[in-house]
Amino acid sequence: MPKFYFVLAILLLLVGCEEKNKPKIELDGQALLTQKCSKCHNLDMPPKSYDNEIAPSMMAVTFHLKDFIKSNSPSEHEAKVGAFIQDYVIDPSASKSFCDKESLDSYGVMPSQKGRVSNDELKVITHYMYETYDNQKLLAMMQEKARLARLSLHERVFEEQRCTNCHDSDKDKVAPSFQHIAQRYSAKEKAQLVKSIKEGSKGKWKKFPLMMPAYKKMNDKDIKGMADWILSLKVEAKKN
Repeated sequence: MPKFYFVLAILLLLVGCEEKNKPKIELDGQALLTQKCSKCHNLDMPPKSYDNEIAPSMMAVTFHLKDFIKSNSPSEHEAKVGAFIQDYVIDPSASKSFCDKESLDSYGVMPSQKGRVSNDELKVITHYMYETYDNQKLLAMMQEKARLARLSLHERVFEEQRCTNCHDSDKDKVAPSFQHIAQRYSAKEKAQLVKSIKEGSKGKWKKFPLMMPAYKKMNDKDIKGMADWILSLKVEAKKN
């Protein structure tokens, strides 16, 4: 074999080995669903209602397909639902749709996503849809929401924000107790307490150098409610 062809064969072999050993990129179903589908479909579970929606919620789509597409086994069922979605997204038509006439008249047939999403991406998206939009998961979510609704505001915030990792109601931990905090602030200083919860603080307590993190994602009602509850502990302490 001439030297040139021998070297070329070695190079091709090395490239082939490199491609074979190249790590496969893992696709993220949730990220892909958000990127590819959220402009038209509401992805929340349960879905939020809003005016002038241009497509049904993704939960409604998935539940509808799971109900209409039948199978003898769970794995086969997911495969059938996934195959339908993958075909319909690329080549949609009214004749293929499982939607009733009223829904089709309202939303119309979705536009083809050919060239906008790959087959590999669709497989990951459909698997994520099937796993995520599930009746049992929805039931568990609704039960948990109902349980939290039965709690008082401060009990619910304790759970959601994990306040008790650092604070206790009447005993100092790595941060001052809520009763300890209540002694520092008067009712007129509620705004300062609200600001500390929302924006965080550091250096206000010499014995507790740990920084208080900001809770900017908490809604104002919960923050003000927590401030009121903390201030109420001063009243309780006086009573006792």
